[in-house]
Amino acid sequence: MRLGRVMQRRGSSLVEAAMLVPVLAGLLIGSYSIARITYTYYMLERVMYNLARYVGTQQGVNFCDPSDPVITGAINYALTGDTTSAENPVVPGLAPAMFHIRAEKYDTAGQQMIECPCSVDGCDPAQGGTGPGYVSVSLTDGFAVTPTFWGFSPGQLTLRPTVRVPYGGT
Repeated sequence: MRLGRVMQRRGSSLVEAAMLVPVLAGLLIGSYSIARITYTYYMLERVMYNLARYVGTQQGVNFCDPSDPVITGAINYALTGDTTSAENPVVPGLAPAMFHIRAEKYDTAGQQMIECPCSVDGCDPAQGGTGPGYVSVSLTDGFAVTPTFWGFSPGQLTLRPTVRVPYGGT
């Protein structure tokens, strides 16, 4: 009789383990997917911060011209660590055309940040305006990631980080 009870306990432990292993595996795989998305978001923020800081410390940046060599060099530097090329970006799938760089200033009347207009009243020094107060960098359409859970994909998730740093150039 004693041997029967011991075998019964072992059998129930095996059944419990068989029920618990898929749940634990699912949690582990889900945690990996969440960690991958979090890491991608963090890397996007770091790239955008490097871009904003680079642009924010340069002299003679023309924010009204998206093809300004300083802005192009800053985008390449943020993507790869080199100002001359945008090949092999730090975040795979990230391209120079995805960035939106915006010069901003604080509007005391509206109590909010506004984009600097390209005019004498704005932030274009070439037209007699003052420099911006901040440089803001965002992704035009966001960055799409696809989480997977045991081969099942619930759809694309769009990450939309934004970075704002003080402008220190002239």
